[in-house]
Amino acid sequence: MLVGSLKASLVFLADLSRAIAIVHALDFVELAGYGSAQMGGHEQIRLLKDLDMDIRRRDVLVVEDVVDTGLTLNYLVRTLELREPSSVAAVTLLDRPYRRLVDDLPVRYVGFVVPDELFVGYGFDLDERYRELPDLRLLNLDA
Repeated sequence: MLVGSLKASLVFLADLSRAIAIVHALDFVELAGYGSAQMGGHEQIRLLKDLDMDIRRRDVLVVEDVVDTGLTLNYLVRTLELREPSSVAAVTLLDRPYRRLVDDLPVRYVGFVVPDELFVGYGFDLDERYRELPDLRLLNLDA
């Protein structure tokens, strides 16, 4: 089962789903981080949209757009593991391992390790803009 983390991973998940030659299901979650400055530097995660399907005894591949600190992915993986899947792993299109605050993430597949720059297009956005661009682009805010 592919579990997409909405919204930015949607385009990547669609392409990945078409490229996987085995039968699989798709489902989605949506998470939001809040409170990092307000909570004394500790980010809190809340679930905005939960899975529609049961993942018990299924192999789950979480599809992420980008993994930075790992806090959100860690929360999601721990939440999914409570539901007794056979396995949980993650794939991310973009990775920033040098920003990790969590060490034991199950990131099994990485598209690209990228610098700490702002990417838009291919589902990535800035204030809900640029998602429709057909490819990833660096956004220069100084221009």
